[in-house]
Amino acid sequence: MKKNILTLFLASITFAGFSQETYSLSSESTLTIDGTSTLHDWTVTANTMDGKLVAEGTAPKEIDFEVLVTDIKSERGATMDKKTHNALKMEDHPKVTFKLKEVKGSSSVVGTLNIAGAEKEVEIKTEMTNANGQLKIKGEKPIKLQDYGMEPPSAMFGQIVVGDDVVVKFDLVFTK
Repeated sequence: MKKNILTLFLASITFAGFSQETYSLSSESTLTIDGTSTLHDWTVTANTMDGKLVAEGTAPKEIDFEVLVTDIKSERGATMDKKTHNALKMEDHPKVTFKLKEVKGSSSVVGTLNIAGAEKEVEIKTEMTNANGQLKIKGEKPIKLQDYGMEPPSAMFGQIVVGDDVVVKFDLVFTK
């Protein structure tokens, strides 16, 4: 009898040690894309994001994250929004996605980033914290538009051209 109780106790400790917790992306999360043009610097904001994170202990084991392209908006109005959506090939690829492959220490994630239908494996430097039922991941990733098959948008017959380099900045909050 004592042997059975000991076995059950050890098994429960083992399973508890490997338990996984699922988190959902909170509305507190933010994601912006900063870029330049021959006229001015600009920022667009992702207004609709969805994500799921599975953690083992304090470390993420799975992250599935997506941004709805139609809700990436600028403060400069509908014309810039339309050019952004066209550059992202919204009609054929309505979402930008990231799927985690691995976590390197506590300062970097590696995963598959899909933008405008082009998939690339990327490593992103991050700050990760886990407290009060929230797992936060903050970071930024420089991206070249042409690496993802996107042509930098232009306006006024090519007089205004967006730079090929942009920076994606994110502060993602996942809650239990």
